[in-house]
Amino acid sequence: MAEIFKALGDPTRLKIIYVLSKSPLCVCDIASLLDMTQSAISHHLRLLRNLKLVKFKKEGKMVIYSLDDDHVLRLFKEGLEHVLHD
Repeated sequence: MAEIFKALGDPTRLKIIYVLSKSPLCVCDIASLLDMTQSAISHHLRLLRNLKLVKFKKEGKMVIYSLDDDHVLRLFKEGLEHVLHD
């Protein structure tokens, strides 16, 4: 659990979780949205994938990433709600 919270403590990884909460995307689309290199995004995705926060599927030559399950989305939403709460 500590490793998951440590991973989510990185602003870039939180942004990746956020964009994937809206729609499954390929590395190139995530990189474009976050104005980062595909290499940097791939590095972050590998860590998130190892922690089972994101998953991927291959569609031809494309690799499409999405949140692993609803638990990840709930964790993100609860954290966001806590931060925005007065």
